[in-house]
Amino acid sequence: MAITEGFISIGSNIERHKHIAGGVAALRHRFGKLLVSSVYETEAVGFNGAPFYNLVVGFTDTQDAKTVAGHLRQMEFAFGRSADSQKFSARTLDLDLLLYGDTIIDDGSLQIPRADITRYAFVLEPLAEIAPLLKHPQLQKSYAELWEALPKAGIRQKRIVFDFATDIRSPQP
Repeated sequence: MAITEGFISIGSNIERHKHIAGGVAALRHRFGKLLVSSVYETEAVGFNGAPFYNLVVGFTDTQDAKTVAGHLRQMEFAFGRSADSQKFSARTLDLDLLLYGDTIIDDGSLQIPRADITRYAFVLEPLAEIAPLLKHPQLQKSYAELWEALPKAGIRQKRIVFDFATDIRSPQP
């Protein structure tokens, strides 16, 4: 089986510290070693709500992208996300598979690479932090180049100090 490198965007604006720390712990339990970006505090996008904590993690796995995405969805449910949650709404834990090797999928239920990469600073900045030289499989530009080119006007996010050692209890899906 081939080993594939993937990247997951993680976000929470409900009990943020608990759910981010727990989500990363659950991902470590599932995938093993992770490459973890800084955590960014970001204003809610698309709705009025509490600020989010966002980050990106890199991992490796041997399963196909749809299977990995299914595991992420089950983890979200384990952390209290409802099956009918809306895209722009408060959430306990949001886990989005951004990239999976050079995989390109857009079948209505799964999009890889996710368009959010080039749309939202809260996805692109942490991705560029941990994979600056990696190239977008469709645009063939590095994530550092994409971050540099992203218009920064109106972006309200800041890197924060986040202690993963506190409150890392997590439901195990």
